[in-house]
Amino acid sequence: MTVELLWWEGCPSTEKALDQLRSTLSAEGLDPEAVQVREVSTQEEAEQERFPGSPTIRIDGADAIEPNGAPVGLTCRVYRLRDGRPSPTPDPEDLREAVRRAAA
Repeated sequence: MTVELLWWEGCPSTEKALDQLRSTLSAEGLDPEAVQVREVSTQEEAEQERFPGSPTIRIDGADAIEPNGAPVGLTCRVYRLRDGRPSPTPDPEDLREAVRRAAA
């Protein structure tokens, strides 16, 4: 399984998302250090990567959390928690489910 965290320099949520992702992987018995962290630094790269904002977590090349039509570009990504509130990082349960699906 390939796990990536794509980020943009202007977004302050990268470290929190990386910590959350590593914690989730560890809790699922997977190597938390296997996360490939990649910076998206230009609009051209964002378009090439179909990058819906920072932080974006991909597992085996697919977005772990559906971006739901978010525009591509150098921006901070907004997730929705299960209770509907906006968040700079994915809902922990949504992330856990994505990791479990990919590991199965």
